[in-house]
Amino acid sequence: MFIKGFTYGFDGRRGSYRTDEAAVSMERLALLGGDWAALAFTVMQDTFSSTAIRPDYRYTVTDRDVTEAVDNLHRLGIKVCMKPIVNCMDGVWRANITFPDTEWGNRGYWHDWFSSYTGFLCHYAEIAEETGCEMFCVGCEMLGTEAKEEYWRETIKAVREVYHGPLVYNTNHGHEADVNWWDAVDYLGTSAYYRVADRPCETMENMKAAWDTHKESLRAISERFNKQIIFMEIGCRSASGCAMMPYDFSHKEFPYDEDEQANFYESCFRSMWDEPWFAGFFWWDWYTNIPSHSPETGFSIVGKKAENVVKNWYSKNRS
Repeated sequence: MFIKGFTYGFDGRRGSYRTDEAAVSMERLALLGGDWAALAFTVMQDTFSSTAIRPDYRYTVTDRDVTEAVDNLHRLGIKVCMKPIVNCMDGVWRANITFPDTEWGNRGYWHDWFSSYTGFLCHYAEIAEETGCEMFCVGCEMLGTEAKEEYWRETIKAVREVYHGPLVYNTNHGHEADVNWWDAVDYLGTSAYYRVADRPCETMENMKAAWDTHKESLRAISERFNKQIIFMEIGCRSASGCAMMPYDFSHKEFPYDEDEQANFYESCFRSMWDEPWFAGFFWWDWYTNIPSHSPETGFSIVGKKAENVVKNWYSKNRS
């Protein structure tokens, strides 16, 4: 399999997938020429140490929102990987969700959290099955939980009982070798926010050389587990210096630079495109509403040079 994809809807809130603006955004996404979208949305737990995951009915997208988004993407000829994500209301990154490895922690906190998490996943896995989603993502950057192999295997088994398509897990860049239960899923996913520049305004050629270095370690992991790797998230803001830390979303003072963003995209495509162990991209991210102001220094590529880079590559077939 090879995915020409983008992430859609992470900024969505209750009702926002069913607006005219969302429809326009999806139609523009389809014009990229890709064939997949990761429908990403969040459900919250109160703090990084909470054991209950629950919707906030003021903000969480509804089941109807999710169902209609899937249906609309399918009507546009786009396959869907459903990607429900847990976030923390206290602002702590979900990678830090963890509990003490004490006797009580193992019997109590971990059990309670995974019980809630499994219920959360199975709820959306049922929707993914009913709407014909072509893939389901069982987790995103859950680094603090990844060592709990037995719990993860039980959770994935429960998901497979209600969803019968391929499964992927999304770890974070640099941690691909730390997951000991890759055999339980069908694809190895990662958030590939690798540093590929040593200075602002880095050249595309130097970025590609950096990608070629990262590629070798990823190739070894793919061979070790005999599974293809998907870049479940990858992207770079249109701001100078962001290729040095592509995951950045906080430095609003960085000057607008769509060339650096375009070079990041182009270099990654050139490095990864023809690798047979590589299963493709879900670029981060395509907003629910097309940005209305310029210059916009976020991850969006709408109206920027990177949009044409993607169109060019997605018009090709792999050799």
